Amino acid sequence: MLKVSIIGASGYAGAQLTALVHQHPVMQLKGLYVSASSADAGKLFTQVAGEYRHFPDLPLEPLCQSGCGALADSSDLVFLCTPHQFSHDVMPQLINKQAKIFDLSGAYRLPDLDTFAAFYGFANQHPSIQQKAVYGLAEWFADDIANTSLVAVPGCYPTASLTGLLPLQRTGLLDTAFRPVINAVSGVTGAGRKASLTTSFCEVSLQAYGVLSHRHTPEIESYLDHQVIFTPHLGNFKRGILATITAKLNPEVTANDVEQAFLRHYRHQPLVRLTSAFPKVDDVVNSPFADVHWQVDEQSHYVVIGCAIDNLLKGAASQAMQCANLAFDLPPTQGLLP
Repeated sequence: MLKVSIIGASGYAGAQLTALVHQHPVMQLKGLYVSASSADAGKLFTQVAGEYRHFPDLPLEPLCQSGCGALADSSDLVFLCTPHQFSHDVMPQLINKQAKIFDLSGAYRLPDLDTFAAFYGFANQHPSIQQKAVYGLAEWFADDIANTSLVAVPGCYPTASLTGLLPLQRTGLLDTAFRPVINAVSGVTGAGRKASLTTSFCEVSLQAYGVLSHRHTPEIESYLDHQVIFTPHLGNFKRGILATITAKLNPEVTANDVEQAFLRHYRHQPLVRLTSAFPKVDDVVNSPFADVHWQVDEQSHYVVIGCAIDNLLKGAASQAMQCANLAFDLPPTQGLLP
């Protein structure tokens, strides 16, 4: 059995990942950890995450940064469901130990350190670690994920956006003179568990935020190798993301070319479903799937792509588990599908 430690287990993504590890046939929870200063320190996991009251009574153990090295030496996998700054600061203690590290924060997603500092508000002080990090978009970087000790698990918005756009970009179908326009709506769990008036379910209406400045924009652009216009929206529902993407195709591209691009890249990917109609959030909530559909206007040479995911699963925890399965030569869906 693979010994698993989860740091930040009391948050939404951390709790979801705890549930996935608990049901995984070859993984065993070694320990659940939160910051030593967390109000959840010392509580039972089942007290904090009430939907998992049927779980064993595992404590949320307080963890100081100085204790992370020993944790990495005694675990096979460490999942970091922690703030960006914490993941950045603690990584030198975790790397090059026994454990493979799967970081759900944005600390090591961006290879351009100047861009990282501009969008995250602090500098990456560990460029040598950044060079080792592999981006964990499981359907696109499987070989790299299988051969690294540090996976930077993608953000939820980039997962939906890149899943929709990469088949067209990688096959040269997009007109490089035009930026794809991505409008994406997320449920309030995307903002995390910590209480905030701006993300309170009773206060939220459908609204755009982070316009032309959201930190997921450079993440999308970096791995798409194409500039985009990305506008996130917060919706008054709990979980899920719906991304609607409008992109300009090269003049000679046909609807069949687009269809073949999606089929070529996703036909054998069990967690990407090419649907017969534009997807909706309800179809993917509480599942590890990404649902994708598209429509082409051959006269104007535009394509509209829809992609729906669960932001806490395909946009966080289940994608991290996909990466862990790949890293340990297990079926990518193990522990995710019945």
